Amino acid sequence: MKKILAFTLGLMLVISAGAQENWPPLDNSPMDMIYLPVDYPILKIRKSAPQIPVMKIIYSRPQKKNRKVFGELVEYGTVWRLGANEATELDLFKDVKIANTTIKKGRYTMYAIPYEDKWTMIINKDNDVWGSFAYDAKKDILRTDIKTEKNTEPVESFTMMFKKTGTGVNLLITWEDVKVSLPVTL
Repeated sequence: MKKILAFTLGLMLVISAGAQENWPPLDNSPMDMIYLPVDYPILKIRKSAPQIPVMKIIYSRPQKKNRKVFGELVEYGTVWRLGANEATELDLFKDVKIANTTIKKGRYTMYAIPYEDKWTMIINKDNDVWGSFAYDAKKDILRTDIKTEKNTEPVESFTMMFKKTGTGVNLLITWEDVKVSLPVTL
């Protein structure tokens, strides 16, 4: 009886270990998400959040890894998915104004065309796309240019965050030694 029990336990361990080998490896560019208001899910748990957030951005965070990012890894003058892996997703739960253009509540994709002195920010109505390989400019609902700024220290991981302003927020985007600020009016 003990032999059967030991054999069964051993077989279960082998099957379990074999099944784990099929899990995909960790992603080099992990997915992240930001909300407006910042920390919306925590505020919701504390019952101090509005009924619905204003917006949510889902993006992947590539790492610099001692590479030259802008001008090499991310080519100047070329449409970029604004992160890694899937194109960056913008979920608007309310209408907002970006660059004097009202963007209706809905789900969109964000891209950028980086240059040394500015980025052309793009909001596109296509969804669930990988990278910018199938980017279709006919589906753009907004294109606006914003100036680049230099960071005092290089940033290893591509990062986005919201910063409050008098009329809404700025979406701050930074990586390497470059930072841009996209104004959003609420």
